[in-house]
Parts: sequence; structure tokens; C-alpha cells
Amino acid sequence: MANNPLQNFVVKYSSGDPIYHEGDVGATMYIVQAGRVRLYREVEGSRSILGDLEKGDFFGEMSILEGLPRNTSAEASEAAELIEINGNTFDKMIRGNIEIAIRMLRKLSIRLREAERCLSESAAAQVAAVAESATRVTPSQTKRGAETASDGLRLVAIDSDLSYEIDQLETLIGRYDPVTEQSPDLDLTEIDLKRSVSRRHARVLKTDSGYALVEEVGALNGTFVNGTQLSTGQPADLKDGDEVGIGMVKMTFHTS
Repeated sequence: MANNPLQNFVVKYSSGDPIYHEGDVGATMYIVQAGRVRLYREVEGSRSILGDLEKGDFFGEMSILEGLPRNTSAEASEAAELIEINGNTFDKMIRGNIEIAIRMLRKLSIRLREAERCLSESAAAQVAAVAESATRVTPSQTKRGAETASDGLRLVAIDSDLSYEIDQLETLIGRYDPVTEQSPDLDLTEIDLKRSVSRRHARVLKTDSGYALVEEVGALNGTFVNGTQLSTGQPADLKDGDEVGIGMVKMTFHTS
């Protein structure tokens, strides 16, 4: 088996060890290979926890991409092994791990979208101040403009009987991602005890003929309908009573 060159950059931390502090100047990013890392900020003397990272997650990338000081602090919340990436090895990391590359692009896209949203809200607020009555939206108008899936649509976990309602035309299934600070519409963290579900794993779609399941690009550990593994990006029809596998989590699809 070929040796992974990134293994030469593994650094180890004991539980509670600081990795870096907010405001530090850095030229490295990290990938969690084992253990867990906590990101936090100090706000008026109190620690604000941003999230815990686990195997496969990355952090500190803005120091490589933009040369900026750290905007968070990081510490090992349990004994951890991290791959430390500097500018010289960044290209190898991107080429060798497509999931990290995809998630990094998503994180940057989220930041751009958030900046655009702030600009749009600022412009809308200025228009509203001039003509508030012309821009007011009533609750009935909002309800008519928001399409939802049929009542009773849900996925039920086979092992725990937990039920997850699906109330959108597109429902993202996965786990909370502290790297991008985004939550999927249907978060399986609670029942994914073996961490087999990707952060963005699959989607349930409303189609002209009913419903379908499609695997997201970069998802690991497979997506299944009645035991048949899906090809990434290829929708598979869903019917009432079908068994759905999201990684190692097994669920049943119900339409009523």
C-alpha cells in the first residue's frame, strides 16, 4: 500500500491542550485524524463554544487561504491526532481528499452567500424605510409562497423508532457540520452512533411522480434503498414502506 505523505505531518495533543488562540498569526491548517477538537471564542470573558470537530473535519484554513489571524481558538477536547498542513502541502491535501475540498468550497460559498444576504437586507431595509407600506408582506402571502411536502411524510429509524418529519420539497439529510456551521434539514447525529453519516449525505426530493432519494457529492459509506446502493447524483424512487440506508443508519420511508 502506498504511503500517505500527509502522515508525515501528524501532531498529537493531549486532552485540554491548546492548539492555537484567537488572534494568533498562523500559516497552517489542520485535519482531525483521531480524537476531537473544540472551537470556541472568548466573548466578554466567557467562552462561547462553536462546535466539536471529529475525524475528517478541518479547521484553521483561512490562515493558508488569506493569511489572516485566527478568528477562533482551538483546543483538544480529548486526546487527538491532527494532520498539520502548511502552504507547501496544501495542494497535496486538496488533490488527495475530495471530500475536504468539497466542504472547503461549501464553506467559502456559505460565507459569500452570507455577505450577499447582508448586502441585500441592508438595501431592502433602506427601501422599506422609504416605502414601508409597499413592501409589507402579510402572513397569508408568505404561506402561499412557501411550498411544502405532503403531511405525514417522514423517515422512521428502525433501531430506535425515532421519527423525522420531511416538510420541504428538498430535504437534506446528514449531520451538523461545525466547520461550515450548517445543520442539515434532517440531522441524524443522535442516532448515528458509529458516525457513518456524512455531514451532507443525501436528499429526499419531491418529484412529478412522487418522491426520490439522491446521494450528495462527497458522501461516504453509501446510500441505499431496499439494500441497493445508489450512484452519487442519480435519484432513486421512494415508495411508502421502503427501507432507506444512510451510511449505517437504517430507516423506513413513510408517506402517511
